[in-house]
Amino acid sequence: MVLSIEELTVLATNLRKEGLNTQQIADELSLSQDTITWLLTGSGSDERPTDVRIGWRTLGVRPARLAAVGSIIADVAEEEVGLDGVETVVGISINGIAFAYEAASMLNSEMTVFRTTDGGEGDGSLSNKYGQVAGKKVVIIDDVLSSGVTMAKTINAIRAAGGEVVLAIVLVNKTTRNEIEGVPLRGLIRAVAV
Repeated sequence: MVLSIEELTVLATNLRKEGLNTQQIADELSLSQDTITWLLTGSGSDERPTDVRIGWRTLGVRPARLAAVGSIIADVAEEEVGLDGVETVVGISINGIAFAYEAASMLNSEMTVFRTTDGGEGDGSLSNKYGQVAGKKVVIIDDVLSSGVTMAKTINAIRAAGGEVVLAIVLVNKTTRNEIEGVPLRGLIRAVAV
């Protein structure tokens, strides 16, 4: 479903009223945080950010479809770093978690979560409830890479916790980047505005 700027503004405003922060609204609407900020500030007269809205609801409504995509992600990870090269898979909240869970299952590895928080763009922390990253080779999974800020902060959090990030995988890469913070970056799909 294609939405107008006005419809996206209403959706973003309503999500803000529900208590979601800019990062969470960006995750929910599959837009960059820059675009969400632009929508929420009413900067209609300013030059709007270049963005591509990614809708993957068709995948997300069926567990079997999520498992299939998780299998593809696991196959990419195995191709890039080998089966022994993945000890922990980190899913970035909220949308990367389901894909990470499925990929970790296929890779027979531990799985944990990087939770985004209200601290600022891309801020967050690693969960201690699941697998650990200290001393482990880690693959990070998310749904969409827009600016790369959240992915970079996730990489740095894992390194600070003693993990070695060997690969970052996203469902859709909205940039031309093939690495981030010195880590190889793979997107199942690249969607770049031209």
